[in-house]
Amino acid sequence: MEKNEKVRILLGTRKGSYVVEGDKRRKTWKVGAVAHAGDEVYHVVADPRHPGDLYAAVNNGFWGPMVQRSRNWGRRWNEIATPLTPIKKERKPAFNEADPGTPVARPLNNLWRIEPGLSSEPKTLYLGADPHLLFRSSDLGSSWEPIDSINHHPARAGWAPGFGGACLHTILVDPRDSRRLYVGMSSVGTFRSDDGGQSWKPTNKGVETPFLPEKYPETGQCVHHVAADAADPDTFYRQDHGGMYVSHDRMETWTRIGKPLGDDFGFGVASPPSAPGRAYFVRLDGRARVTGEGHFQVHEWNDRSRKWRKLVAPKAFPGHFGVQREGIATDNLSPAGIYVGTTTGQLFVSPDAGKTWRLLPFQFPGIHSVSVANPSAG
Repeated sequence: MEKNEKVRILLGTRKGSYVVEGDKRRKTWKVGAVAHAGDEVYHVVADPRHPGDLYAAVNNGFWGPMVQRSRNWGRRWNEIATPLTPIKKERKPAFNEADPGTPVARPLNNLWRIEPGLSSEPKTLYLGADPHLLFRSSDLGSSWEPIDSINHHPARAGWAPGFGGACLHTILVDPRDSRRLYVGMSSVGTFRSDDGGQSWKPTNKGVETPFLPEKYPETGQCVHHVAADAADPDTFYRQDHGGMYVSHDRMETWTRIGKPLGDDFGFGVASPPSAPGRAYFVRLDGRARVTGEGHFQVHEWNDRSRKWRKLVAPKAFPGHFGVQREGIATDNLSPAGIYVGTTTGQLFVSPDAGKTWRLLPFQFPGIHSVSVANPSAG
């Protein structure tokens, strides 16, 4: 790291977005001014291909969803293009009363996820939205094209929303092949495309659906979040309504790993590049949706030893904390930094892969998402 490089924690909250800047030791932090004040921001992400560029999925109760971009680390934001709900051509569309011959595209319900493409595709972005929609941009968000193979999937009529809506919330791109894409949708499950989104295959084998009569259907799983192992792009860690899972074969099959924890419900999972074979989960009580041990806790899964480890001392942070699907993130430094935001506005930071933890002395609005702009990005 260069002397003046910074680690930036990017937060999307119930009342705006924040950029929290830290020094190279990740011990001193400065909270920047709020942006998008009053708006629900479901995701903020840095584009590592273009240092300084940030994207935010902003959802305004009056003006609707919008994609916004900053070109200077969040000091100034501008709205860019936001797609509309695609109309299926073979169905009879709604019509504008003033012009019965003009189809009307409906606005999206909410924007959930913005994912930059690979470095080999410097202008590609992906966008996940409600209701179960995926879009791609080839011009850094100046325009969007719907990926109709998922947006008009033949089985779509049977897809049900999760508690948070019909959201397409997880988008992953294989770092070796930009044509291999993965998505996760509530309450549908995960899908993989090997041809750049022209076709999709359900990838939920082995994942239980405790809320359905059929416990292991092809789809219908309420996947909450999926993280890829940076050292092994064929390995994925999954937090589902039905537990914690790992896959070693590009999501072809899943193995449940969370049963030793008891109730292995939760929303978020993250896996850092500096700790291959490790994943970090925040276990919640499946009924109350808060940390069930009476205090803040993060569990580390070691995929090589097949063992769990608790990272936070029981008396360190007493209380019941909720964490949403984008609420945990890691950086790419060594040792890995781990960052957890809660639904009640606390931000927990570990600069050393979970050995020590601190609570930032700032009360944020309820946190929807946490991501990291790594120093190596700019």
